[in-house]
Amino acid sequence: MNSPTILVTGAARRVGAEIARTLHAAGANLILHYRVSSAEAEALAVGLNGRREKSALALRRDLRDMDGLAGLVEEAVAHFGRLDALVNNASSFFPTPVGAIDAAAWDDLIGSNLKGPLFLAQAAAPHLAMTGGCIVNITDIHAERPLKGYPLYCAAKAGMLGLTRALALELGPAVRVNAVAPGAIEWPENDEDFPPAAQAAIIEHTLLKRVGSPADIARTVKFLIFDAPYITGQVINVDGGRTAHL
Repeated sequence: MNSPTILVTGAARRVGAEIARTLHAAGANLILHYRVSSAEAEALAVGLNGRREKSALALRRDLRDMDGLAGLVEEAVAHFGRLDALVNNASSFFPTPVGAIDAAAWDDLIGSNLKGPLFLAQAAAPHLAMTGGCIVNITDIHAERPLKGYPLYCAAKAGMLGLTRALALELGPAVRVNAVAPGAIEWPENDEDFPPAAQAAIIEHTLLKRVGSPADIARTVKFLIFDAPYITGQVINVDGGRTAHL
């Protein structure tokens, strides 16, 4: 019960799952949020509990449904007795060419990348203040340098970046709030979004000439939670140097 408890949204797969595994290895209890990937979330929870008994719990919520967000936080606190960190990782990502943007795309992209994280942070804030905890938002380098064809996604992530700094102001000194902005870490599962030629161009424009890994993001999140008590209101780009000359 004295182990730190961390809620990670979108924890079932890809980067979110790696963040969860890394934080668990550092001694944390995990609330693994998911929306549709129930099999993956439950399998991850079973694996983590196999390493340390009763240390992980998978919970389903739709972050676009504000009514369920406070309940997610309360269920996490009720289960583990405390909340030490919130990692807002869950995110929708798809192109929205101007002229084809509709209300459904707005609700999805703004809901998962900005609205949900805001109201989840608001619900978590009193509990985080009690433990001297923190929030880490997973933004995107394209929050500041937009990606052509994705104006709504970029606007949502820009809002999340601004939210990071605003919450650091609002919740300090009790709660620290920072962000991690990934560059090319994992290509989208739909290869049509980034065909091989586009991937090669991105890699060529990256100073380290390679893509990163989910572990690069997870290690940075771990640092901000456990090893950065005097850092708040900041965004760390984990992008292989791509934004150095975008």
